[in-house]
Amino acid sequence: MRARFALSLTLVTLLFACGDRQTALAPDGVLTDQSPAYASAAAASQIAQLRRLVAPFHDFDAAVDAGWFAQITPCLEEPGLGAMGFHYGKPEFISDGGTVDLLQPELLLYEPHKNGKLRFVGVEYIVPFTDRPATAAPPTLLGQAFAQVPEFGVWGLHIWVGRENPSGIFSPWNPKVSCENAGSQATTRGHRHGR
Repeated sequence: MRARFALSLTLVTLLFACGDRQTALAPDGVLTDQSPAYASAAAASQIAQLRRLVAPFHDFDAAVDAGWFAQITPCLEEPGLGAMGFHYGKPEFISDGGTVDLLQPELLLYEPHKNGKLRFVGVEYIVPFTDRPATAAPPTLLGQAFAQVPEFGVWGLHIWVGRENPSGIFSPWNPKVSCENAGSQATTRGHRHGR
C-alpha cells in the first residue's frame, strides 16, 4: 500500500514537473513522451479511473455481459499506421443523445489473436453527427478534441488503455495492434481517420 501511494505521489510530481512537455502514462504506469497530453494530475487520475472501469473487460465475455455486445465494425487497419481492431458497442451509450462521459465509453476495441480470442486494447468515444452536426465544434474529453469520422457519421476519440500506443494514448491508430488474425473480417480503411 505504501509503495503504491509512493508511486502515485511520484507520478503526480513528475506530471507537474513536466510543465509544457507532452506526457502520457503507459498501461504499466510509466510516464512517456509519446502522446499529446494529459499533463495534469486530475487527468491522470481520470485515466486511472477508466483503467479500473475496463479492467474486467480484458475478458471479452465480461464485456458482452456488461452490455458491449454489438459488433460495430470488422477489424479495422490502416497500412503504415496500425490498426484499431474490432469495435464492440454498448447501444444505450451510443444512443444517449451525444453524452460524453469518460466512464461510459461507447465502444470497446479488441485485437484478434491466432487462437480466436480477442485481446482488449482500448476504448473509443463516439458522438453521432445526428447528435452533434459535423458543422459544430468538436466534442472534447480530457482536453482532447474528437475527430470527424465521416464514413461512420460520428465524432470519435480513442484512448488506448489496454495496449500501449507508441503513436500516443489518444491517437486513432495503434501500430502495436494488428488485424492479421482477423481472417475475412479485416478491413483496410484507406483513409487517415483524424489525421
